[in-house]
Amino acid sequence: MKHHVLIAAPGRDVEAVLAAEALRKAAREAGLDVEVQLALDDAAPLAHPSARVVPVDAVLADPAAVLANLAAAPAADATPTRIVAITSCPTGIAHTFMAAEGLQQGAAELGHAIRIETQGSVGAGTPLTAQEIAEADVVIIAADREVDRARFAGKRVFASNTKPAITGGAALITRALAEASVQAGGEETTAPAKAERTGPYKHLMTGVSFMLPFVVAGGLLIALAFALGGIHANDDAAAGTLAHTLFEIGAKGGFALIVPALAGYIAYSIADRPGIAPGMIGGMIAASQGAGFLGGIVAGFIAGYGVDALNRAIRLPRNLAGLKPMLILPLLGTLLTGLLMVYAVGTPVAAVLSFLTEWLRGMQGSSAIALGLILGAMMAFDMGGPVNKASYAFSVGLIASQVYTPMAATMAAGMTPPLGIALATVLFRNRFSAEERDGAGATAVLGLAFITEGAIPFAARDPLRMIPAFVAGSALAGAISMAMGVELRVPHGGVFVLPIPGAVTHLAAYAVAIAAGTLTTALLAGLLRRPLAANPAQDPATLPATA
Repeated sequence: MKHHVLIAAPGRDVEAVLAAEALRKAAREAGLDVEVQLALDDAAPLAHPSARVVPVDAVLADPAAVLANLAAAPAADATPTRIVAITSCPTGIAHTFMAAEGLQQGAAELGHAIRIETQGSVGAGTPLTAQEIAEADVVIIAADREVDRARFAGKRVFASNTKPAITGGAALITRALAEASVQAGGEETTAPAKAERTGPYKHLMTGVSFMLPFVVAGGLLIALAFALGGIHANDDAAAGTLAHTLFEIGAKGGFALIVPALAGYIAYSIADRPGIAPGMIGGMIAASQGAGFLGGIVAGFIAGYGVDALNRAIRLPRNLAGLKPMLILPLLGTLLTGLLMVYAVGTPVAAVLSFLTEWLRGMQGSSAIALGLILGAMMAFDMGGPVNKASYAFSVGLIASQVYTPMAATMAAGMTPPLGIALATVLFRNRFSAEERDGAGATAVLGLAFITEGAIPFAARDPLRMIPAFVAGSALAGAISMAMGVELRVPHGGVFVLPIPGAVTHLAAYAVAIAAGTLTTALLAGLLRRPLAANPAQDPATLPATA
């Protein structure tokens, strides 16, 4: 009998290869027919249907014992469940891949085969194939924004946010296998049923994730325009120059689509494809009224919930059902959204945004410091969670209104926790394990790239001490940035976008803000955390030198 074995060890490539060779050698010596497959990352293909998943540590410890278990329990009796999954967060960076890793580890622990597609604001990575979806027993969607589920029609689907996948992949998989429901589908379906109803926060984050590429592209092009043509690059006298052209593309192209994209994809998250046109048109009206990103948010929710209500209220014969998504819902949804924006909502929201914009632009002294403290503390409080994303979404939205100081404070504060804890592992070595010190380099790189989630492993181990240190350092960084009037035109990239001329103002002051927040976090983390002196034998750094 031929035995199929899957060794799943993401991030442990060398050990997995050694384990595979050891198992093959033991199989040859025992006269067994064993085919070994490695799953070293999320892009690995699904295992053979009858494959047994074995832990890499068990194989390295005693490959003969693993083979004995295979012979005692034939592989055909332990067919693994075949799972496909999608992970996604609004920026498509940290939580997306942390959730994928959690699901991968959970599947290996439970003995299931899994293939994961990671999605972000730049699209899908390692996309699932039609064959993989067709052969899967269950689909798991771990996402903080809405994901298109049309291709999963007829499959058992379970939806969650990313946090359960990060904190307990095995538990989430077990729950998904028990609770997944069949995804509706078919040509007559106007809005695929969702396995789990989502709230306004998730709809807003979906809109923000689709809006981000427009903000990034437009902001960088405007920054390059000022770098080439100076502060007068957008004047009529500069027409025809490269700098003026770049400014026109960034401002009248990229930035002009920020609010429509935000509104359109909030509506899409609520009502699926029929909501996109009413949402985007409502966003265009909001932009023309001067209601900005606040108007876009309102338009998106009006369009989304309006189209969703119309879809449930309108009943047509089966042969006319196809008219709903293509004709009736976009028309009535746009009419509803447009009339409400023009006659009821747009003008008051525009007045609120105008007041907010002028207030933010006129901030000086203590009021600017207070806002920086609040935004900074929010960024570090849950490091990628709802509070963090609320601060980020507020700052990104203001870029469309040409208010750039909150974005600078938010990015500085978001970089501080991972940079600070990485520095703490250097300054206070006896307070961190060897494993934590080894991972500090990667944490620092994540901090430089404005990925606050890099500090999550440290916070998870000791939240009562680490989170206050993170909040204090980030609040200080945000306050200094706001007090210095630093402006940032791009919403992501960390230090890697700062050298671009025009991307940030008062660069030296910004560096001081980031450095001060980082040092504060490091000192507080070191002072609050207890030394690892209780059991020196566990930590090589505390062992005495030997002759």
